Amino acid sequence: MKRKALTVLLASIALFIMAIPVFAHHSFAAAYDTNNPITVKGVIVQVRLENPHSWFFLDVKGADGKMERWSFEAGTPSGMIRNGFKPGVIKAGTEVTIKGFHARDLTQKVGMLNELVTADGKVYGQFGPQQGPGAQ
Repeated sequence: MKRKALTVLLASIALFIMAIPVFAHHSFAAAYDTNNPITVKGVIVQVRLENPHSWFFLDVKGADGKMERWSFEAGTPSGMIRNGFKPGVIKAGTEVTIKGFHARDLTQKVGMLNELVTADGKVYGQFGPQQGPGAQ
């Protein structure tokens, strides 16, 4: 009987541990504010195409003239590629303008990327035409 109880306890613990990543995922609306669109212009420092979400990090000159490091969350690597973004196309040092939505925590320099525009006018979006937050 003790052995059966121990087996059930260990199986329960294992199932709980496996479920932890599910709790970690957040919804768009919980993290970002569609009523607070932002546009920032800066220089790419790093691009990370990794699951579950890609990230773009850039240095932006603040209103006071000091450099600020911004982070923009984007879609999955496969989703970004389907919408025109190819790995390696944006490298460190590339000047870009990013349009997106600010994080709900306004103390952070974090946003959700909606559109990335290079200095030569190429546009890369997280969402295809008429998709995503704010689409009509």
